[in-house]
Amino acid sequence: MLSKRNLKAVVAGAMLAAAFATTSAFAQDAAKVLRLVPQSDLKILDPIWTTAFVTRNHGYAVYDTLFGVDEQGKVKPQMVDKYTTSADGKTWTFTLRKSLEFHDGKPVTSEDVLASLKRWGQRDGLGQKMYAALDKAEAVDANTFRLVFKDSFGMVLDALSKPSSNPPFIMPARVAATPADKQIDDATGSGPYIFKKEEYRPGEKVVYLKNTKYVPRTEAPSGTAGGKNVYVDRMEWIILKDAQTQANALANGEVDMIEWLPPEQYTALKNNAAITVDNPIPKGSFALHLNHVIPPFDNPKIAQAAIMAINQEALMRAQMVHKELYNSCASVYPCGTAFSNDKTSYFTGKPQFEKAKALLKEAGYDGKPVVLMYPADFALLNKFPPVMAQLLKQAGFNVDMQSMDWPTLVTRRAKKDPVDKGGWNLFITGWGIADNMNPMFYAPLTGNGEKGWFGWATDEKLEKLKFEFLASADEAKRKELATAIQQRVYDTGIYAPIGEYKPLTAYRKGVVSGVVRSPVNVFWNIKKS
Repeated sequence: MLSKRNLKAVVAGAMLAAAFATTSAFAQDAAKVLRLVPQSDLKILDPIWTTAFVTRNHGYAVYDTLFGVDEQGKVKPQMVDKYTTSADGKTWTFTLRKSLEFHDGKPVTSEDVLASLKRWGQRDGLGQKMYAALDKAEAVDANTFRLVFKDSFGMVLDALSKPSSNPPFIMPARVAATPADKQIDDATGSGPYIFKKEEYRPGEKVVYLKNTKYVPRTEAPSGTAGGKNVYVDRMEWIILKDAQTQANALANGEVDMIEWLPPEQYTALKNNAAITVDNPIPKGSFALHLNHVIPPFDNPKIAQAAIMAINQEALMRAQMVHKELYNSCASVYPCGTAFSNDKTSYFTGKPQFEKAKALLKEAGYDGKPVVLMYPADFALLNKFPPVMAQLLKQAGFNVDMQSMDWPTLVTRRAKKDPVDKGGWNLFITGWGIADNMNPMFYAPLTGNGEKGWFGWATDEKLEKLKFEFLASADEAKRKELATAIQQRVYDTGIYAPIGEYKPLTAYRKGVVSGVVRSPVNVFWNIKKS
């Protein structure tokens, strides 16, 4: 009789074999097919509807952006050929570069750009602010468009080059006409890869073909900017959820790359002479997110009590295993970056159980279970919830930890229903430095209620501070405002950081080359030999 562990390995191996079975029928030259294990399964294809990284990465494969950011974080034109700004900073005119074409053969026009930006501006926090400041957005001609602001808006290029959560990807106008709160069902883009819908098997495999009509920029690739050259004919994302199965597949040459190396496999793969363990993207962080539209975290004191339960060292050690792969950080901004600071109100990153219990008593917590969502299949997050559940219990909470896969969690977190109707109270997820280095970039840092990110906190003071940050061009003032924003986050209990991590990519040494240094994972410029 198979043990539970062995049975799991057999099932995982069978899934791996199934993923490769359909591939063998194509019999492509191995050097022309890039097989990689993405960080998670891809079930949501709309990178405007969700901030899930795997969907964002899908977006970078099939769509293009008006601007990108290079490895140093500098904004560079991408789809845009040239642009001008009026002397008063209110009028911005952009001309698209030639040879931009969607996968269906139709040219990219100003109409497509404006429709895409409008939809993005309804979902993204910075996009919402930009559109609130806009007087009008208009097409000058098929290749030129204009944004006219009521007053000078200092983050136009920052918004249009936003590398993560959510990048303003350009789609055909007919697709961008989809209501912003509804997921698109058409992945037609103008990017370097074409999504092969007929071979899409959620839970098994995602296939992309080289877009042979894509015309890359002539600059060297850097970050999300520069030439998006594709040197393979086909890219396959092989969905493997078990960390050991991922490592075995890479070591055996069945896949070429693991996008995010599971920490428990770090030592084995680092010591494998045939494998390169790389760090192509900057550090990231994890955070605990709370639902503020339903009890009990609609009460800020109860939200603060949950935050007081956090033990960063215990949580990070459980998930990341190796000390060199993580560090604690109490700031909501990445430690060591421009806006990080130690003004964190009551939050220390260390548990304060007695204070939490006192707050719960003061706030009148009724003892009803709080639902903590647990992505059991996601190796990059699944060690956190069991530890967090125990910490919350020690702080006085009754906890209902509910197991599900990551795509289900990503879908469920959009629900505002009570927990007995499929809603939720807490979950943990990860962010990159491209997301939280700036308060205007960070998706969960919102106080505009149901227009904001999942959790939907309402706090007028926070929104006022963000508006002041946006309006200021003085760096010292901005740092002061960023600090005040951080303190407001803790005082209202919106969310809290769990710690910082070092994301690692693993690939076959001597086989894979050209991995781009970038604020986010991108898969152009990769060569196989």
